[in-house]
Amino acid sequence: MKSQAHVVIIGGGIMGVGLAYHLTKEGWSDVVLVEKGELTSGSTWHAAGLIPHFIGNLNMAKVHLHGTELYKVLEEETGQATGWHGCGSIRLASSPDEVDWFHQVKGMLDYVGAECHLIGPNEINSLHPLLDLEGVILGAYTPGDGHTDPASTTNSLAIGARNGGATIVRHNRVLDVKQRPGGEWEVFTEQGNIVAEHVVNAAGSFGEQVAAMVGVDVPVVNMVHQYLVTENLREVEELDREPPVIRDPRASCYYRQEQQGLVIGPYETADAQAWGLDGIDWSFDMELLPPELDRLSTSLEFAMQRIPAFADAGIKRVVSGPITHTPDGNFLLGPAAGLVNYWMCCGASIGITQGAGAGKYLAQWMVHGQTEINMAGFDPRRYGKWALGKYLLDKSIDEYQQMYQLPYPGEHREAGRPVKKTPIYDKLAANGAQFGDVFGWERAKWFSPGGESEQHSFRRTNWFDVVAKECATVRERVGLLDLTSFAKYDVVGRDAEAYLNRLNANRIPRRDGGIVLSHMLTELGGIECEATITRLGTDRFYILSAAVAELHDLDWLQQHIDDGEDVTIENVTHDYGVLVLTGPRSRDVLAKLTSEDLGNKNFPWLRGKEIDLSGIPTRALRISYVGELGWELHHPIAEMEKLYEMLMAAGEEYGIANFGTYAVNAMRMEKAYKAWGAELTTEITMIEADMHRFVDFEKTTFIGRDATLARKEQSLDTKLVYVSVDTDDADPMGNEPVYDGDRIIGITTGGAYGFSVGKSLAFAYVEPAYASPGSEFEIRIIGDNRRATVLAEPAYDPGNQRLRS
Repeated sequence: MKSQAHVVIIGGGIMGVGLAYHLTKEGWSDVVLVEKGELTSGSTWHAAGLIPHFIGNLNMAKVHLHGTELYKVLEEETGQATGWHGCGSIRLASSPDEVDWFHQVKGMLDYVGAECHLIGPNEINSLHPLLDLEGVILGAYTPGDGHTDPASTTNSLAIGARNGGATIVRHNRVLDVKQRPGGEWEVFTEQGNIVAEHVVNAAGSFGEQVAAMVGVDVPVVNMVHQYLVTENLREVEELDREPPVIRDPRASCYYRQEQQGLVIGPYETADAQAWGLDGIDWSFDMELLPPELDRLSTSLEFAMQRIPAFADAGIKRVVSGPITHTPDGNFLLGPAAGLVNYWMCCGASIGITQGAGAGKYLAQWMVHGQTEINMAGFDPRRYGKWALGKYLLDKSIDEYQQMYQLPYPGEHREAGRPVKKTPIYDKLAANGAQFGDVFGWERAKWFSPGGESEQHSFRRTNWFDVVAKECATVRERVGLLDLTSFAKYDVVGRDAEAYLNRLNANRIPRRDGGIVLSHMLTELGGIECEATITRLGTDRFYILSAAVAELHDLDWLQQHIDDGEDVTIENVTHDYGVLVLTGPRSRDVLAKLTSEDLGNKNFPWLRGKEIDLSGIPTRALRISYVGELGWELHHPIAEMEKLYEMLMAAGEEYGIANFGTYAVNAMRMEKAYKAWGAELTTEITMIEADMHRFVDFEKTTFIGRDATLARKEQSLDTKLVYVSVDTDDADPMGNEPVYDGDRIIGITTGGAYGFSVGKSLAFAYVEPAYASPGSEFEIRIIGDNRRATVLAEPAYDPGNQRLRS
């Protein structure tokens, strides 16, 4: 076995092998994959092998599409059959809400290039005559789907990886992993040690145990998944072709043909069981768990109703084995928090589908520093230590049980919550707050006057009129918002200014109190981070970024300090509470608590000051994400309840009221403010995003400058536009396709109804020919094409007079 390599991959399931294959395709051939048993041992070998396209996540749809395209042709490259069955699949809808969702997903799949047709019961039965379609309204038919043999597919990828120069070592357990003083990783195995620049944890069900070797927590739970294989059935034998795989939400099951019988795979909607919570014996390889069919009884009864032939079927075998699940159902793909060149590639619940695509995009990330797609939803750093314990277990079980259930927009399921509450959580709840969780933080989405829970839908629902009133409160009087969830960092040191200028595309404020919105870019110019930077003193800076980016941005900041630089980064996220006081009467309210001159001359827009609010030391930042006069009040979190009560009391005469993040989104759309992770991602540069004014090209050096400057001189393939949309009861939410006639010309990134301007608004990336103000095209929203018009300026207060008032 080699003693040195560029990359060591730990784990020989389809995730690890898929990565090895794609690393060689990206030009890294010095790759060693180490597997403690045989390739596919653990969970890959016993998977059902289904390959679906239907998925409600744009970037995951791209991951799935790559797998199906590769598995169809891989045998031609490697000579090893994959066992591909291109039978297609159909997902069944039995409610109007599911029909709405099908239209949304179809639009997204049309954009990605995955064929999808919405078909009625008669056409469903023509494709799958064994089904009883009682209660079914519609089917989503994806003819490019199918199923494949997990072992054959993995071994075919392994042949491709070896042909590209990778080394695969089986029957060689990793005993430990340590980082050397120089930064390299030393992997200790039963057959000797390997030193590598990069290590990848692709250990599947053993991912947590392998990560523990380097002190990393892995939010993954092994869930017991069972499926049944029937004996031969006459009804199957009489079919003239293999029918599509069926996904049946009523039964929470998948059904597919297996030789002359059926595979019935339930995801029980109650009493699902986790396994291996106290660790898994390293000898667990090609093993199964004892069947427990009692838990499946409800699903199996519904399955018998859906496929009457199954009711009399003999059971040939039951496959029961562990499958990894994360709290949100997405795998962990990317850097481990706090470590350099230690990568995660695990946590997949449908790994046969995702292994190839996950390998492709992680390989791009490792080799080039960014990918073709937005990886934020897969980044392991979307979780912190808060996501362990009860939260992890409850959320992962719930995610498993919801596998085939409808995911509503804005739905934040209660399992595992709350985890992180601010000191005013109970006060907000008493005022009707409807919470969602972001990076573990409970944040008020809107305030229900009568305490009525949110009615979830793809259309406007019971929160709509209430949010309109919240927006009016902010626009006409004054509102108060808890945004403690911001990621917050103190950056100090003699070299802090030069360091920040090197990292950021915008110029760092020269004057104490200056505030700037800035972006940190990759070497290829992709938008990696967005931050608000306030200069508190000569060598003191305060940085704010998105809640979900806390660990991601901390890594970026810490890992770009050069040797010898006098710079210290401190994560102070949990030290400060944040109350946003905003609206035309916000100055009047704040003036009651401070002797500080709040007038424009002393305290203008985009200025920060450390002030006293009735004895509470506060970093007051005059900035606003909703486009009104206002301040973010960053204060010791222990004082938060006291400050909240004082502000509410001071604002009573001005009609102060709470508002939530739904109102924030509506108002930020009115102001045409772009959002990191939606409009601003590593997929594009500041040029496509129309963010030129936040790039200071006069600076001779900042990361990504050359790539951004080169992009500025090139013709663009896409450009971000801001549009108004003709709608009735449903607004754009993001990931809707944009059309000129029958041709797709782009996709939306986000949207909302602008209550203050009476317009539905959206952002979209479109072909540059459609980017001029006044240009018109159509956005497909829940299956209907809606006319959109490109706007030349923000719909609300384009001159920023309200912010400067």
